[in-house]
Amino acid sequence: MQPLSPGEEEPSRAAGSILRVRRRRPDAEIVDEGFWGGSRRRFPLTGSYLVDSLVLAVVILAIATIVGLAILWPDGKVGHSGQFGPIRTVGAVAEKVRSVPCALSASHVCRVAQIRITDGPQKGQRTLLTTVAAVGSLDVAQGDRIRVYKNPVTPGSSRPRDTYSFADFDRRGAMLWLAIGFVVLLVATGRVHGLRALVGLLASLVIVIKFVVPAILHGSSPFAVAIVGAFAVMLVMMPLSYGLGAKSLAAWLGTAVSLLLAAGLAYAFAHIAHLSGASTDESVYLGASQSRLSLQGLLVAGMVIGALGVLVDLTVSQASTVIALRRVNPSLGFGGLFRGALEVGHDHIAATVATLVFAYAGAALPVLLIFSVGGTSFADAVNGEAVADEVIAALVGSIGLIASMPITTALAALLAPRMSDKQLAAAEHAHAH
Repeated sequence: MQPLSPGEEEPSRAAGSILRVRRRRPDAEIVDEGFWGGSRRRFPLTGSYLVDSLVLAVVILAIATIVGLAILWPDGKVGHSGQFGPIRTVGAVAEKVRSVPCALSASHVCRVAQIRITDGPQKGQRTLLTTVAAVGSLDVAQGDRIRVYKNPVTPGSSRPRDTYSFADFDRRGAMLWLAIGFVVLLVATGRVHGLRALVGLLASLVIVIKFVVPAILHGSSPFAVAIVGAFAVMLVMMPLSYGLGAKSLAAWLGTAVSLLLAAGLAYAFAHIAHLSGASTDESVYLGASQSRLSLQGLLVAGMVIGALGVLVDLTVSQASTVIALRRVNPSLGFGGLFRGALEVGHDHIAATVATLVFAYAGAALPVLLIFSVGGTSFADAVNGEAVADEVIAALVGSIGLIASMPITTALAALLAPRMSDKQLAAAEHAHAH
């Protein structure tokens, strides 16, 4: 019996005189048409047991993520220590600034600024503000927009000389204009895909702000919160940015496996290297104000969240490369697609690992300079926890990054031959990162 060509019908006999027809489609999907004229799809649902298995794996991970969110979701507000209560600041602008001698600083020079309050109940009020002379741009100058807070008056104490104290420079305007430029450029170049990527980015930030941060402060394991939060970000960001299809499926699974590997390494080597997580002033502050917080767990969580961004970039790019190769040469099977995409991946991974390592090296640069000024040897400088944190974070992220390339490439190479030309075109056009 000759094999059926795509679209050809094959008769088969059923009970009695009812004739049922089986149509074999190019993608191996079988549809039975009965005497009602209707149709039903047999297992496998997508025409491929492999595709069904991968989709099932994503569904299981998605359900686990939702369960994790429900279990770890913070309930109620975070309690604040009285010693470390919030400082309420108001905006002000420096109208005049002059230098005067004083004994408050080592340089014996202070700067007295006449400021005008720009918001809050005392808006429009003018008063004097004294600051210690600082270095370069840290000095308050005429026209600077700053944030100030009101000096408290405790019972029995004399009234402070200045009503307000300097808190910080007001940087919100600069950040707002830069953010506007970023959004305009992203939408102008990416158009619909750029807009989708922007929505995915905003949704991801909401997850970090509304779930990850409060859950850690409520005493949940930072390690568990980071993993659940990272998976939730992937669930939201990838469909919004890249759509639903083989590319997102391969990238999602590749990122998930690589992220779990990086998280396991971060957890293990934080203990092996005896990292306490208390190498920065911010960590010490959090440890003093939040007694339930594990600083080591917070350090590991930061490594996991930090690795997520570069992992998504690489996995999506690899999946897109495989799909592009399949479109250019439909005769390529798994082996050809895997080898071709791997060649591109080698260059991409070298550049991305360098980016990751230099990002962490830049974060540790001030500490290295301090060690250099003090005459500390390189071996001792690297052994210090402030530098060791960055070294281990860079290595953990790089290992996860390296592992993600062949994993995602293999998954995409398995899926691409099982896609129609229309699906391949839609998946390729959805690429925007």
